[in-house]
Amino acid sequence: MRVWDNYITPDVKEMYQHYRSEPKIGAKPCLLLIDLYNLSYKGGDAPVSEVIKTNPSGCGEHAHKAIKPTQMLISLFRELQLPIVFTSRDWQAHSSGTHSTQRQRKNISESDYDIYPEFNRLPGDTLIRKSRASVFFQTELDEVIEDMGIDSIILGGESTSGCVRASVVDAYSRGLPPVLVQECVFDRNPISHAINLFDMHHKYGHVTSVEEVTKLLQSRTREQ
Repeated sequence: MRVWDNYITPDVKEMYQHYRSEPKIGAKPCLLLIDLYNLSYKGGDAPVSEVIKTNPSGCGEHAHKAIKPTQMLISLFRELQLPIVFTSRDWQAHSSGTHSTQRQRKNISESDYDIYPEFNRLPGDTLIRKSRASVFFQTELDEVIEDMGIDSIILGGESTSGCVRASVVDAYSRGLPPVLVQECVFDRNPISHAINLFDMHHKYGHVTSVEEVTKLLQSRTREQ
C-alpha cells in the first residue's frame, strides 16, 4: 500500500498514468540525507501537536518512526562502500535571518543543527550546510557530486513538503532523478507528506521502500 492511497482518488491516479517511471540507480549512487539534525527530534516520540508547543520545528513521532529504517539504509551504504551525504542548516545563515521556510523558531542553539546521534555520522561522510530549502542552493554539493562521480541519488530526511521536495526538484533538474525511500522521509503534516510523495513520484523521481531499494542496490553490486 502506498502512503498516498488514502488521499488520492482513482480519477486522479488515472490522470497520472502518463507519468509512470522506474527507479533510476546508476553505477555510483549516493545516499542524500536531508536535515536529520537534533532540532527535528526535540520533544521526543510524541504527537506533533504536542511537540510544536515548545518546538515548532519538531517532527515528533514521524521523525522517530523513520529512525530505524534510515539506520538500515545507512548501514547498507556503508556495507557497499557508497558515499553518504548529510545536510544541515548553516548557523551563520540562521543567525542572520536567512531560513528555509517562513516557520517561526523558538530558542534554537547551534547544537540543534548537529546531526542526530542515532545516525552516527562518520568523518568520511560528507556534510553540506545550507541556507535555504534546497541543498543545491549556493552550496558545494554540485562539486561534491562531480568529484565523487555520483550519477544517481537515493534520498531520505525531512521535511517531505519542504527541504526534501526542493532538493528533489533541483536534483531532477540536474539530470539526477532521485529515488525517495518512503520509510525514511517524513513531515510534520501527514497529508502534506503523502500528497508531496505522490506528486514527486510521478513528476521528478521514484518513491520506493527500504526493502526494494536494498534489492536494487544489491543487484547492482552483483552485476558489477
